[in-house]
Amino acid sequence: MPDASPQNMKGHTMSPSEPERRDLLQTMAGLALASQAAGSAAAAPVAPPPDTAVPALPGAAMRSAPVARRTPGKAGDFDFLNGHWKIHNRRQRPGAAWDIFEGEASCWSILGGVCSIEELRIPARNFSGMGLRLLDVKQQVWSDFFVNAAFGIIGPSGMPGSFEDGAGIFEADDEDNGKPIKIRGVWDLITARSCRWQQGVSRDGGRSWEVNWSMDWIKVG
Repeated sequence: MPDASPQNMKGHTMSPSEPERRDLLQTMAGLALASQAAGSAAAAPVAPPPDTAVPALPGAAMRSAPVARRTPGKAGDFDFLNGHWKIHNRRQRPGAAWDIFEGEASCWSILGGVCSIEELRIPARNFSGMGLRLLDVKQQVWSDFFVNAAFGIIGPSGMPGSFEDGAGIFEADDEDNGKPIKIRGVWDLITARSCRWQQGVSRDGGRSWEVNWSMDWIKVG
């Protein structure tokens, strides 16, 4: 099975100097596995944890139909992210296996809640980046950007979205190997101490979705 992750996580064409989280983590994981194999070629292979074969199922917001008329965004919609977090990641690798790894993040709101900043750190993959959510006050639409710390470049456009029935749904059109797809990022299961982010791809115009990355957030401060 080919890699189900989209070539463009944020719904716009990125230059080679602007790799997204999906490609970066895939590269890091591949390098780590190659290095480990080179250093222990004579050792017996170690089976991955059992849950690496268990797919992350799409939540209700991920399965919902494309949003036809978005709820106007307002300052403070992302205040639920403020604080320090531990993050359990499950990300699909090429094939059927899932990569399991831990991460952490610190988040805060500025500009009266019009801007939400996330510093993401994944020591297990030697990776860090910044999530940036900005509210266009006039249009009342949120846009989600991501900056890879290794390059320090922000894309020309973010993935637009809104909060519908308590879930943040961000969606854009893209293509994979020349075929049209839809990309969706969803914030759901939001409580005072936890939330979830999922990334999914649809190859049938939004009728069905396949999750290729799921992050379970637990607040620690």
